[in-house]
Amino acid sequence: MRENFERCLTEVLRHEGLWSDHPKDPGGATMKGVTIGTFAQFKGRKVTKAELRAISDEDLRAIYRRKYWDVVKGDDLPSGLDFVAFDAAVNSGPSRGAKWLQQALGVTADGKVGPATLAAARATYAPAAIERAIGFRLAFLQRLKTWPTFGRGWGRRVEEVRVKALAMADDRPAATVTPIRPTIAPATKEMQPTKENTEATKARPSLWQMIVQMFREN
Repeated sequence: MRENFERCLTEVLRHEGLWSDHPKDPGGATMKGVTIGTFAQFKGRKVTKAELRAISDEDLRAIYRRKYWDVVKGDDLPSGLDFVAFDAAVNSGPSRGAKWLQQALGVTADGKVGPATLAAARATYAPAAIERAIGFRLAFLQRLKTWPTFGRGWGRRVEEVRVKALAMADDRPAATVTPIRPTIAPATKEMQPTKENTEATKARPSLWQMIVQMFREN
């Protein structure tokens, strides 16, 4: 929704924090969620880390609106779904954010929010779509090789986005939405039978044996 931009931006900035220049972060130097590459593209020239650290509120707001909010059509999405798509776009790129939204809505996931996506978003039950979009996002993050390094923080962020988005969709305080702890890592192989549980299964009495035993006891 158009009137939700400032509200959603406040939440995104709360998650993004301030300065970061972690050697394992593929985005490189980052200030309030804006990478040095994104800032250079916005300015149309190379920028220094010092310039990035001194980014103005005006430039920050313009970047978030043009590069993320407008790309996922935040003005036209229902409340809650706008925040889900926006935060995902900031964290993983607009195309990913759009695809998770589209998968949740059951439309073609081409990474571009168009008329079909917007129509489905307006027709859907927003809380259910929010839960699905969050699930797709978390599953993707858990498959990344950087999950062991950043997974705890990412998982916490995704859960907080889920709670906030549901509150926005229902127009109720976030404190009334029950948090759910995300699974930290997905299973990578099927459970294999062991000698112990195989023998235990063989030793378990059959249903017929249990019935016969009941009659004997009576």
